[in-house]
Amino acid sequence: MNNTATRLITLIFLLQNHPNQKASELAEKLGVSLRTIHRYFDMLEEMGIPIYAERGPYGGFSLVRGYKMPPLVFTLEEAVSLVLGTGMVEELWGELYRESARGALAKLENLLPEEQVREVAWARGSLVATGMHRSDLAALTPTLEKLRRAIREHRIAGMNYQSNQLPHPTQRKLDPYALVHRWGWWYVIGFCHLRKEIRTFRVDRIAEIILSDAVFTTPAEFDLQAHLKNELQAQIQVRLKVEADSSHMVTGNHSYWESIEERSDGSMIVTFSAPTLEWAASTVLAYGPAVEALEPPELRRMVAEWIETMAMTYKSKKDIKNER
Repeated sequence: MNNTATRLITLIFLLQNHPNQKASELAEKLGVSLRTIHRYFDMLEEMGIPIYAERGPYGGFSLVRGYKMPPLVFTLEEAVSLVLGTGMVEELWGELYRESARGALAKLENLLPEEQVREVAWARGSLVATGMHRSDLAALTPTLEKLRRAIREHRIAGMNYQSNQLPHPTQRKLDPYALVHRWGWWYVIGFCHLRKEIRTFRVDRIAEIILSDAVFTTPAEFDLQAHLKNELQAQIQVRLKVEADSSHMVTGNHSYWESIEERSDGSMIVTFSAPTLEWAASTVLAYGPAVEALEPPELRRMVAEWIETMAMTYKSKKDIKNER
């Protein structure tokens, strides 16, 4: 369908959901002129879709009472979006929603016209999202299932959690608020009874989880999107220097860097955000001697300590080999 057809369908839904709308309001919502809106009214009348106008300060345009839009009227792009969406659900959630996603897709394809079925078939074979997970999704499924149930039923969960800051797992009680997938990992966000604050936990680091019969109430003021935004702002801001002869690594991976500053000697200063110092240090070391960590200072210290420890490890192994 072209843009006009899409706007006509949208106009029908607007009139169906909110009767007595003024032509100027409808024009603004569709991003067209008043003249175009009246032309659309004429087109709908020609298609047999009845529209009437009520005069007066509270009047406006409406569909004739009782008229309903036929179900499942999609543009090609909308149909493809739904198909791609079911594919994403299956990729992200695996067994938890695989059958539901496939069932929804089968029902959708059964109701679509032939033209859209062909478009959907093309999209399924050509527009694929995969490789989203850094950990084994099948191994995570039992934990994800328990967390999903705990969130849905507002049940307090007990878990053994292996933080990357501590050598041994710690027992935690958690009021789980939400599951979030980002950076290739699954995270659960909720109130940690041990730390007495809202914390984020990586699901693959949960060794054991048990749902209790005790329930919790999610605070009315908790806003997931605002929380995630604040977490991103709280990330570590990293500044690196890239040597001139390695500048191709920057230009070849442009989307990874938040900013790029080219210097007169051919080197570059780049910045990016990392969730932890360890993450940032791993990124720095992945580029070897081609980059130097400039900020923050604690990152420079960590990288230097890691390099020194690694050097001692390899030196020791070399000495042992020479002795043999």
